[in-house]
Formats: sequence, structure tokens, C-alpha cells
Amino acid sequence: MSSPTRDEAWDLMTSMTQSEQLRRHMRSVEMAMRAYARRFGEDEERWAVLGVIHDWDYESGPTLDLHPMRGINMLREKGWPEDVLDDIASHALYLDVPRDRPIRKALHAVDEMCGFIIACALVKPDKSLSAVEPSGVRKKMKDKAFARAVHREELVSGAELLGIPFDEHVEIVRDALKPIAEELGLNP
Repeated sequence: MSSPTRDEAWDLMTSMTQSEQLRRHMRSVEMAMRAYARRFGEDEERWAVLGVIHDWDYESGPTLDLHPMRGINMLREKGWPEDVLDDIASHALYLDVPRDRPIRKALHAVDEMCGFIIACALVKPDKSLSAVEPSGVRKKMKDKAFARAVHREELVSGAELLGIPFDEHVEIVRDALKPIAEELGLNP
């Protein structure tokens, strides 16, 4: 198979993922990946595909013994390129696939950050992404009851891995989500 397109990845993901919340997560990761692809002068379509497909199997098997290897094996059977499969595997620390390429570093950096920024916006009176500032994200990170499923250490380590100051990383991801704010149930 040649490199899959974003639309092929989206169709495949939506055929497997019924949860609107999980679909929104993958859409937000897609947009953040696009932003970083542009920043680093990389192939935006390729980075978008990874953002869309990285959790496509999660809903049907959210346990470590299934996700993401089950989905990777399914994609392999469909003829997806091994480099894409390795990039997907890199977002699961327990698979020991090195985050040694910009695309893998970016996926790690934006995966948790997208969800946390959306959660921060949802508690704003007007549900506005524009109202989410790095200082507010830092403050919410200290509140362990807020968005408790988000791993705070990954928010920090993602920015460090990219070599981007944390506050700037928050702004990049936040701004990447603004064009799809309505899809996410937010205001730009």
C-alpha cells in the first residue's frame, strides 16, 4: 500500500470508533500534528494520518494487552506501511519504540496535551480556547482532581522532547485547535 491519505485514515477510524469523544480526540490530535508538521517543515498529510489513526482501535480494546498492537496488526493486514505502524507504536511507552523522530516526538507531545487543553476550555464560562493560557494550564495541572486521566508528567515531557518551551507548546496546541473549536464543543 502506498502512504494512506488522511481521508482513508478517517474512514477507517470512524468505522471502528463509535464514541464521539474519542473521534474528537483523534481530530484534535490531527490538528495539533498538522501544526507541528508545518512548524518543522514536514509532510503535513503524513502527520495528519498519524494523528487520526493512532487510537483507532482503543474503543474496542483499551487495555495494554490490546492497544495499540491489535490495531497495528489490523493495519498491517490491510497493507499499511511499516513506518506508519512503528510511529503508532511509539506512542505506547511499554512497546519500547524509540521516540527518535520528530513525528514520534510530536505525537507524544500532543496526545495528552490536546485533551488537557480541551478540558481547560470546557470549564471556562464561554468554553473558549482563547481563554486558555499557559499559566492556567499550569494551575490546572496542580489540581489532581481535574482531568485526572491525563498524565501530567507526559504534558511536560512532551514539550521537553520536542525542545519547545512548555508555555509555547500550550499555545501551539491551543491555536491548532481553534479552527475546529465548534467540532470540539468549544468556542475559538
